[in-house]
Amino acid sequence: MSVQSKEIDINLLGGNAGPETFEGEPLKWLSPLKPPFQIVGFPWLVQDGVYRRLPLNPGVPLPSAVDTLANCTAGGQIRFRTNTSRLVIKVRLAGPANMYHMPATGQCGFDCYLGDPGNQKYISTTQFNHKDIEYEAQLFRWNTRRDFAVTLNFPLYQGVEEVLIGIDEDAAVSAPPSYSSNSPVVIYGTSVTQGGCASRPGMAYSNILSRMLPVPFVNLGFSGSGKGEPELAQIMANIEDPGLYVLDYEGNTGAAENIARTLPVFISILRERNPEVPILIVSKIRNDGDRFYEERQELFNRRRQVQIENVEQRLAEGDSHIHFADGFELLGEDSISEITVDGTHLTDLGFLRIAQSLAPIIRPLLNL
Repeated sequence: MSVQSKEIDINLLGGNAGPETFEGEPLKWLSPLKPPFQIVGFPWLVQDGVYRRLPLNPGVPLPSAVDTLANCTAGGQIRFRTNTSRLVIKVRLAGPANMYHMPATGQCGFDCYLGDPGNQKYISTTQFNHKDIEYEAQLFRWNTRRDFAVTLNFPLYQGVEEVLIGIDEDAAVSAPPSYSSNSPVVIYGTSVTQGGCASRPGMAYSNILSRMLPVPFVNLGFSGSGKGEPELAQIMANIEDPGLYVLDYEGNTGAAENIARTLPVFISILRERNPEVPILIVSKIRNDGDRFYEERQELFNRRRQVQIENVEQRLAEGDSHIHFADGFELLGEDSISEITVDGTHLTDLGFLRIAQSLAPIIRPLLNL
């Protein structure tokens, strides 16, 4: 007996399953590259004029994979205040959604939060055809003017070539609420850092932390490619006025000898320019599958010990601004098999667990 497959009509799924179609009063379209909008997460935006996480011309050779992944806009945010009754966004991407284990909304979408820092509430995610590289999506609409601070989170695993903000023709836009400190937390790491495989951008752990802690964040997570290269340390050291460095790259390092070689050099480069900026070393989160592979458990234990020893040595040498967070403890009591997509990359709940564990560690390092 043959079974014929039939494409499911997503409109039958209920709710807002498909891209929204809408009409309304004319909008005025604004570029977030101009004041009073504030864009966070791209330290070289003013210099290069593109939404990119590393400089176009870094002055040092970049691994090709890192150079490519730097175009993914993970951690980027558009911040502003407006009294519009309707908010629409136009987006042109560098490519379509194409990841088998990550929703298109996380890879290529924007999501929207309303409220001041520390009191931001999720309202919506862009709806679009995942095959398209250009889309227009309405983020909210109501019948009366309401004044809110707005935060839009950029896509995690795709480049953004252009974005425009649409509001009522007679609505106002003003500067967003100030941060407690403008010194950014710079997080360097792996695909977990970049946000794989969050369902939408706001659920990457750097973005969750940005709603818990009123400071800007820079996400330098590179899937499979952030391996502690000294060139990346040199670039990070040039970010102006950092508030904290978080090094969370163990998962990309392979043999324990690799992190034993790269970590002390990476720290030393950061310290040359920023001798008193706190550095937080975060070891790899645990993986339930590791229990079935004794050699894998031994490898992770060796790499974890390398990081602990580096921190202890720096402390003994008088560096009181270096700290260690045990990745084995970041996920709490949850079994990682229940909060991952594939045993490694996290669901939204997994990212929330990491942020909830890191926030009380980071807060005193920033004197918040």
